[in-house]
Amino acid sequence: MRKPPESSPEGVGAEALALWSSVVDVFDLEQHERALLVEAVRTVDLLAKLDAEVRRDGVMVESPQGMKAHPAATEARQQRITLARLLAALRLPNGEEGDQQASARPQRRVGVRGTYGIRGAV
Repeated sequence: MRKPPESSPEGVGAEALALWSSVVDVFDLEQHERALLVEAVRTVDLLAKLDAEVRRDGVMVESPQGMKAHPAATEARQQRITLARLLAALRLPNGEEGDQQASARPQRRVGVRGTYGIRGAV
């Protein structure tokens, strides 16, 4: 029995919907994978909004301390890291030649990778 099509998250923009469609149209997702995809879609939508703010105001903004990086640019950097981690956690094949064999056996991971640090530094 074929599963009914999954509805996309509400209130997200075209870029986010494109990500949603590109995944759910090709892959049957388990519930935990769907939750990851929903968060990735919301992150893409937030990134589009942050980008619009930076384009409107410029990369640098005036503050009481002088010129500084736009807060939306700083937040976008953090959201890009989050998006990369969400997409990596989905473990979708990248579609390259020979990738079919790699995707036939799922990766086994003990846990989520943490942030990277410099060895020997506190």
